[in-house]
Amino acid sequence: MTLKVCPSLFLLFLVHSVWTRTVRQVYDELDPEHWSHYTFECPQECFCPPSFPNALYCDNKGLKEIPAIPARIWYLYLQNNLIETISEKPFVNATHLRWINLNKNKITNSGIESGVLSKLKRLLYLFLEDNELEEVPAPLPVGLEQLRLARNKISRIPEGVFSNLENLTMLDLHQNSLLDSALQSDTFQGLNSLMQLNIAKNSLKKMPLSIPANTLQLFLDNNSIEVIPENYFSAIPKVTFLRLNYNKLSDDGIPSNGFNVSSILDLQLSHNQLTKIPPINAHLEHLHLDHNRIKSVNGTQICPVSITVAEDYGFYGNIPRLRYLRLDGNEIQPPIPLDVMICFRLLQAVVI
Repeated sequence: MTLKVCPSLFLLFLVHSVWTRTVRQVYDELDPEHWSHYTFECPQECFCPPSFPNALYCDNKGLKEIPAIPARIWYLYLQNNLIETISEKPFVNATHLRWINLNKNKITNSGIESGVLSKLKRLLYLFLEDNELEEVPAPLPVGLEQLRLARNKISRIPEGVFSNLENLTMLDLHQNSLLDSALQSDTFQGLNSLMQLNIAKNSLKKMPLSIPANTLQLFLDNNSIEVIPENYFSAIPKVTFLRLNYNKLSDDGIPSNGFNVSSILDLQLSHNQLTKIPPINAHLEHLHLDHNRIKSVNGTQICPVSITVAEDYGFYGNIPRLRYLRLDGNEIQPPIPLDVMICFRLLQAVVI
């Protein structure tokens, strides 16, 4: 028996495995027999679970300042407070920190003491979502693997702020105030390990420049993008998940083979201004085109291979891999034409 693994599921499994392995390694490195070397003082405002001695829970406490962090702490939870500043003093002994969650506070750039973040040499995950930041904080710890800055007021990215973050795999900047001018050709330079870039819900009118070549997931929903430049995706040959929902893309704004890219498995173009289905690659598995202006579907025209070839190959050849097609919210009347079904033999769901 031959086992076939769906590429997109394999990718999700791989990403999950990397995440799980990383967190497990971080936890396992602190052997229980060494816990006795750490003092078990706990800030009175916080909770220190005996079963998780290297974690400190100070979330939802109405805190206005960060308490002194004990030396044993690796995981620090400070979300949902009223914290306005990040100063060096609370972190003097916290040399083992791997994870800081400061989401939903009132932190501003002026409230971050100069150099305080970069001194956290072992920090891997930094969450600063839902704060009052107006630019990406700098400098940052060089070992960071995830940086989450969603739902701030960021309109500026300082030059070179990401240049030393070679281990960063996720950068989340969605729902900020970024304009095209904030994303220069060297903005993302140095992000050689980046896998996911989220710039959704900003104010972009153009596709961002110089996306890191290893990017797998690119999210650009809810901007005002009108045009896909010719050969844009040749610079990011590994991109697998692409989201461009809620933009202003029209037929004229997409090159003839703009989305005919073999690496893309999931393409989302919902809520745009398309009147026809753009050419796609045979490797594509999920296509979202709902809420556009498409009036009809012609299987012969949209099939990535000729209908004759697709019919001859049946289930055993190199036929198009499309499994999910969403077309609701257009002007298409059912039923789906037979030639569409002949072309896309692996279709499991069509929403119309």
